[in-house]
Amino acid sequence: MSAQPKAVALLSGGLDSMLAAKVVQDQGVHVEAINFFTGFCVEGHTHAIRQKDKDKAKRNNALWSAEQVGIKLHIVDISQEYVGVVTNPKHGYGQNLNPCLDCKGFMVAKAREWMEANGFDFIITGEVIGQRPKSQRRDTFPVVADESGAGDRLLRPLCAQQLEPTLPEREGWVDREGLYGFTGRSRKPQMQLAAQFGFEEYSQPAGGCCFLTDENFSRKLADLWNVRGKKEYDLDDIMLLKMGRHLRPAPNYKLIIAREDGENRFMNGYRKRFHAVRDLDFPGPLALVQGEPDDSDLQMAARITARYGKGRSADRVRAEITPPGGEPYVTEVAPMPPAQIPEEWHV
Repeated sequence: MSAQPKAVALLSGGLDSMLAAKVVQDQGVHVEAINFFTGFCVEGHTHAIRQKDKDKAKRNNALWSAEQVGIKLHIVDISQEYVGVVTNPKHGYGQNLNPCLDCKGFMVAKAREWMEANGFDFIITGEVIGQRPKSQRRDTFPVVADESGAGDRLLRPLCAQQLEPTLPEREGWVDREGLYGFTGRSRKPQMQLAAQFGFEEYSQPAGGCCFLTDENFSRKLADLWNVRGKKEYDLDDIMLLKMGRHLRPAPNYKLIIAREDGENRFMNGYRKRFHAVRDLDFPGPLALVQGEPDDSDLQMAARITARYGKGRSADRVRAEITPPGGEPYVTEVAPMPPAQIPEEWHV
């Protein structure tokens, strides 16, 4: 071990991980942070795309949190390796399609690899006993430590006093008395600690940071897997699952209908990959048609798209349909009345 102990902190950008890093840093440990990109993060690019989010801060919360603590941040893209965690979790899913226990074990394992490769001594996480029903429990903590290979080099500073002493505590790299014993779902102790450290701004403590915990997103992902007949996805799939209204009028095709101008502009980049539909006569959304639609399906898609535009009350509108990689053509359709769009079409 180096003269000064060195720790790598898993930094999500949330309050808990920021506090955990600060607690250990204040004990004289050299702390650097690592943040893993999976493709499922709620923040960032979606805020940059949507007009309704134009007033929200366009920042990477992990980078911002690292700046508040005063530590270096390493951002590591694990999106390709992470596919197996999402599609085949050993410990199953949480309430939605969130493989939280497998996810935590996988990320701690990647942090262990980074720790060993860079000459660091132990790993920090912001976990608290009882805070997350799937992964942050007293009985799951040993699972993460064992399956990640981190063992007792994994320190959870916010609840360490409720657990057996780890190697950093036994070796005196950190003072156990300077750690905490937080438990439960309440974030009040963390918010009080943040005030003590002078952290006046931080991401909402009760919010999740992963789309896989979202019921609507998980339903769309499950639909994608069901139609394909196997669990697979790429980053384009994930980005489009975050966009627009999703309607499946028939098993062979699905519409993604933009909800605002920001989504219109973003989805325009996929016109060469999917059929694209838009109303030529009135302002309205761009729609992408995924799957294998026939001519009658595309006519239906044009009618549905027109229903969500300014010409929804018109008798007829001209719709432009552009095949993937092909030339656009124009057809005339009657906008679909709202009452004729069944609820079961909504994914």
